[in-house]
Amino acid sequence: MHAANLLEVEHRLANLNYDLINYKEIKPGGSRFGRKKLTRREIINLVFQLEQLTKSGVPLLEGLRDLRDSTDPGYFKDVLASAIESIEGGKTFSETLKDFPNDFDSVFVSLVEVGEESGELPKVLKDMGETLRWADELVAQAVKIMMYPAIVFVVIFGVTTFMMMYLVPKIVPFILEMGGEIPFHTQALIVVSDFFMAYWWAIIIAPVAAYIFISRAADANPAVRYKIDALKLKLPIVGNISFKIKLARFASYMSLLYASGITVLRSLEICKSLVGNAVISSAIEDVKIQISEGGSISECFAATEFFPPLVVRMVRVGENTGNLDESLQNVSYFYNREVQEAIDKIEPAINPLMTVIMGVLLGWIMLSVLGPVWDTVSKI
Repeated sequence: MHAANLLEVEHRLANLNYDLINYKEIKPGGSRFGRKKLTRREIINLVFQLEQLTKSGVPLLEGLRDLRDSTDPGYFKDVLASAIESIEGGKTFSETLKDFPNDFDSVFVSLVEVGEESGELPKVLKDMGETLRWADELVAQAVKIMMYPAIVFVVIFGVTTFMMMYLVPKIVPFILEMGGEIPFHTQALIVVSDFFMAYWWAIIIAPVAAYIFISRAADANPAVRYKIDALKLKLPIVGNISFKIKLARFASYMSLLYASGITVLRSLEICKSLVGNAVISSAIEDVKIQISEGGSISECFAATEFFPPLVVRMVRVGENTGNLDESLQNVSYFYNREVQEAIDKIEPAINPLMTVIMGVLLGWIMLSVLGPVWDTVSKI
C-alpha cells in the first residue's frame, strides 16, 4: 500500500481491519508513489467518470470510491485512495487535488474549486473533459507527425555509422592502392570515415550532453530560457505550428476559466504558466499588467504587438458583446484547424523527403567508393 504519510497508512489499514507491520519512507525528491505523474488518459478517465456520476446525482465521495474499486492496482488507484482519505478527513476535493501538484495543474484545481463553490461541478467537469480530450488529440497528432521522421533518422544514422566505421575503412585501402587522382567527394568520404572512427564516442555523447547542458542552463537562467523559447518559435515550419498550438491552448483554457466565473486577471495568471513558452508567458504577463492598470482587454492584447490580429480581433468582439469565452473558443477552433491543415500537408511530404535524404546519402557513398574504381578500370 502507498500513501502520503505513516498516519494515512495506519488509518487506511485500520479501516480494512489490518495492523501495520512494516513500512518504508520514500526519499525526498523521488516520486510520491514511485511514478512521476498520472498520464493524460488517466486524468481524462477520472474527469469523465466523475462527471457522469455527479451528473446522475451520485455524491462525489461515493463516485471516487466506485472509481477506486474499479481501478486496477497501481499509481492511479493509490492517488484515488489518498484523495478519498483526505476528503474523509475534512478537506474539499479541490484542496485534496493541491496535494498532487505533479498530477493536477493550476487550471484543473481552480476549475474544480469554482465548481464546488458554484454547485456546478458536473458542468465544470464536462467542460474540462472536452478540453482535455482536445489537448490529447492535439498531442497525438504531433507525436504521429514526428514519429516517422524520428524512426527514419535513427535508421539513416545507423546505416551511415555502419558504412563509415566498417564498410568504408575496408574499401579505402583498395582505392588508395590503385593510384590515380582521388575525387573530392571520395576525399570527403575518407575524412568523414576517419572522423567516425576516431570520435564515434563523441558523436553519440555530444547530442545528449548538449541537451542536458542546455536544459539545465535554461532551468537555472530565465534569460537563457527566454532565448531558447524565442528560437523555438522561429524554427521553419515547426516553429509556426508550435506557436499556433500554444495559442490554441491558451485560448481554450482562458475561455474555460472565464466561462467558469474566474476573473480575467486570475485566468491570465493561470494560463501564463500553462503555455510552456517563456516568450508567450511574458506577453501574457504584459497584458495582465496593463489590464490591472485600467486598460481594456483588447487594447492590452494589441499593445503587446505579439498576438496575431485574429486573437486581438476576436478578443475585441468578445469584449464588446460580453461573450469573451465564446470568442476565445473561436480562436482555439481556428488555430486548431490551421494546425490540422498544416499537419495534413506536411505528413504526405515526409515520406518522399526522407527517401530523398537516404538516397542522396547512399548515392554519395557509392559514388565515392565506385567512382575511382570505374575511372581506373576505364583507363585500362
